[in-house]
Amino acid sequence: MPILSYSISETTPYINWIYFFHAWGFQPKFATIADLHGCDSCRALWLARFPETDRAKAAEAMQLFKEAQRMLVRLENELTCKCIYRLCCANADGDNLLLDGMLFPLLRQQSTTANKEFYLCLSDFVHPLSSGKTDTVGVFAATVAGDTDSLYTDDPYQHLLVQTLADRLAEAATEKMHEYIRKNTWGYAPNETLSIAELLQEKFQGIRPAVGYPSLPDQSVNFLIDQLLDLEQIGITLTTNGAMHPHASVSGLMLAHPAARYFSVGRIDQEQLEDYARRRGMPIEQMRKFLSSNLE
Repeated sequence: MPILSYSISETTPYINWIYFFHAWGFQPKFATIADLHGCDSCRALWLARFPETDRAKAAEAMQLFKEAQRMLVRLENELTCKCIYRLCCANADGDNLLLDGMLFPLLRQQSTTANKEFYLCLSDFVHPLSSGKTDTVGVFAATVAGDTDSLYTDDPYQHLLVQTLADRLAEAATEKMHEYIRKNTWGYAPNETLSIAELLQEKFQGIRPAVGYPSLPDQSVNFLIDQLLDLEQIGITLTTNGAMHPHASVSGLMLAHPAARYFSVGRIDQEQLEDYARRRGMPIEQMRKFLSSNLE
């Protein structure tokens, strides 16, 4: 499996600062500080745009961003972003994917909402086995390599800054990797010319659902991803419940279908739980723990 390694400076441009500021309790409007070029007059104008009631919070956001930039420079020689991926021969078989012959069970929406015409499953965006056509699905993982847990432990603020930046760097490395895969190794979008801002708005073709997110909520599928990728190659280990270590890691699937879109599986009933547990080859009660937030 290909392994990509990115420096902090290579990865930083792909950071989605909205989520960084959210982790610190700031609304998205304050994340626009990251869009500035850094001159004093630009910062002054940015600050002046806010009403008086928001100006103190905006000043805090400005200071936080400045300190985050300084920390990223310091981390350049401490941390590296590593990614691993595999482009699998794939087909859909009902609510399952077949990835290089491995069964990868998925969940389907079943909660009724207004104007819902389809109950989506990620397998809907992959050629069915019955079509006789082989499709491609990507499997990936990314992590921040380096001992972030031991950095600045004597300074809680700086330590938390490292942790929140590491989370964003793992996601940013995934963004950079996915761009490379679309344009080169998979090559289904060789002429893509999106800016980083457009990438962060997900204007590219296809989707990249991550494990634990609404369309792929079962954390235990990390064990399947591990079988496909051998996550230890980039320093990721799994706990008994499928959580990744280091914490600043992300894993998931890459789908290329032009109609593919994100969705939330939402609530599932006992019948689907039992069916999914059977397909996963796990006891129902164990599966219930992994899907507790999705159960009625």
